[in-house]
Amino acid sequence: MFGGKKEENKQVKKPIDIDKADIKAFLGQGSHFEGKLNFDELVRLDGNFTGEICSSDTLIVGETASIEGQISVGALILSGRFVGGIKATTRVELRAPAQVEGTIETPCLKIDEKVVFNGEIKMSGNTPQQTIKKIENNKNKDEKTLPE
Repeated sequence: MFGGKKEENKQVKKPIDIDKADIKAFLGQGSHFEGKLNFDELVRLDGNFTGEICSSDTLIVGETASIEGQISVGALILSGRFVGGIKATTRVELRAPAQVEGTIETPCLKIDEKVVFNGEIKMSGNTPQQTIKKIENNKNKDEKTLPE
């Protein structure tokens, strides 16, 4: 508390049971919002949103929601309509009747039947090419630090 270092990396909380979740903010059906949304805890959107959404926590997008823009969150559960780019640090779940057009970057992706997805998926993590580069970099470091 006093004099301690703040944790630099924000950790996403454990996946939670959505039915029992304590939603901190809610944009209801029929609502319209344009701009930038930042939040620290669970948020649910059922209305229309245009803009940018940023969080290290979970965003739930309901069936009646329509979002256009960029989403960067810890976890995303999407059942509505989305156009744009999605980046999630832990997981993305596309639940029917979701309609998604754009890009998704996440280490874990779940797509239910009857979901419509048109776009590009990038699964983050080490690709073989990245692993080879890391090995080569480590090898070069070792070679430089060897005593002569």
